[in-house]
Amino acid sequence: MFYDILALVTILVAISISLLAAKILLRRNWFLAWLKSSFGLVLVMFSLCVFFIAWDIYRYDEILEEKSIATISFEELDLQYYRVSLVDSSGSESHYELRGDQWQLDSKIFKWNDSISSLGFKPGFRLDRLAGRYYSLEKERTAERTVYDLNSSIANIDVWQWLRARNELIPWIDAVYGSATFVPMSDGALYEINLSHSGLSARPLNERAHTAIKRWK
Repeated sequence: MFYDILALVTILVAISISLLAAKILLRRNWFLAWLKSSFGLVLVMFSLCVFFIAWDIYRYDEILEEKSIATISFEELDLQYYRVSLVDSSGSESHYELRGDQWQLDSKIFKWNDSISSLGFKPGFRLDRLAGRYYSLEKERTAERTVYDLNSSIANIDVWQWLRARNELIPWIDAVYGSATFVPMSDGALYEINLSHSGLSARPLNERAHTAIKRWK
């Protein structure tokens, strides 16, 4: 809810900028009007950027407590080649094909410092990337790799990436990665993906997943 409200406020700022730009562009006084029109066009471009920032923020969810955010299952298509079904907490299902022996899921997380958190601000997260990895170092270097971007940003406007590059300048919020450690893929294996303030973890949900983990330990 917090990130929805933050996105809404950002959208209202973008609308205000757009209205100001339209007001400037509709005025006509030759050279002065040309200057104002140029400034208005700059404001239009800026308002579009703000809209994109709002959309990027909107796709984050609050981390209220440790919770299940997705399940992931595997169907073996060939040696070291799997069809993957990823179902998020809303019930939306996506399918991918991963190569390798293990899988890893990454998320982008916003974490507020203690003083901001005390005001009720909660961390936010967004699933970011799904990747496969070979157990053999040689294959990892030479064989075909599979990596999927799960939530790409519009027009390359990524609030998380911008904050991560400037963490030292904005001390009240951290942009960090949350990753489930590499977990084995196996035909028929089903895992639950849990998220807490410390990051992601994967828990086996059926016997094939338990067996796969025991085999790789």
